Amino acid sequence: METTRLSRRAFLRAASAGAAAAALTPPARASAALTPVAPASAARWKIIGFSKPFTSLSYEATADLVAEVGWDGIECPVRKNATHIDPERVEEQLPRMVEALTSRGRQVSMITTDITGVTPLAERVLRTASKLGIRRYRFGSLHYVANRPIPDQLEEFKARLRDVAQLNSTLGIQGAVQNHSGKDYFGAPVWDAWDAVRNLPPADLGLAFDIGHATLEGGLSWPLQARLVEPRLSVVYVKDFRWERKGTAWEPEWCPVGHGMISPSFFTTLGKSQYQGPICQHHEYDMGRTPAEHLRHFKQDLQTLRGWLASIA
Repeated sequence: METTRLSRRAFLRAASAGAAAAALTPPARASAALTPVAPASAARWKIIGFSKPFTSLSYEATADLVAEVGWDGIECPVRKNATHIDPERVEEQLPRMVEALTSRGRQVSMITTDITGVTPLAERVLRTASKLGIRRYRFGSLHYVANRPIPDQLEEFKARLRDVAQLNSTLGIQGAVQNHSGKDYFGAPVWDAWDAVRNLPPADLGLAFDIGHATLEGGLSWPLQARLVEPRLSVVYVKDFRWERKGTAWEPEWCPVGHGMISPSFFTTLGKSQYQGPICQHHEYDMGRTPAEHLRHFKQDLQTLRGWLASIA
């Protein structure tokens, strides 16, 4: 179940009621700005949050929320739907988001895009991000169709990625292909995404490894997938799920981190690798409808993740 989006009005209403421990103080730029909570990680890995659940917040309210949770920054959607930044207005809007996060000692660590090929709009988005010092972005989704051979489609995906990698090289930014679960997603099996990028420069195109999606699709084989992609990692995504019986079928249900199927042992493996990029929390489960509930879940998931990472330090 997808989490309910938070509205800026709801946050301000909660804050004005004095729920300091449960919601956010509205931004007061000239006087009583929030005191930033210490960033989530000070050394090897930065822990960030995907801002999809709170895209209705202003730039300043987003920065306040990130500081309150304790994330180092955000993965910011720059796409048509469920977005913080309209791609057509990227030159105007993205700098404002970067400025708001920077004022809180945080950063826009990466952006999420609809980009699946080289287009004038894709170049505008990536050029703007690169100029702002953003060095990572998530590639858009590609899908297999049922009436064509898989190898033929994979070759077409590789051609697209080669063209995008060249653009990335020119602009000094790295794309990342995510493994997303689903019956027709390119990247769901993981090996196909790895095969598509393995002959391209890692600095231009890497992989976004989602341990939740990998566990959902891979069952017990996710350690093999993790080992396969490790040299190409651009970002690690963390979310959890469990299998639920619904009628006669079993379906995956997203849930808080530590309450589902993903194994903390993944992070032990990650700790033995050379990976030093961001770890990004995703929240796709139902977190309730109030700002206090959302904030509590953000913090609890971060606390669980910090505990797992502390155990391998």
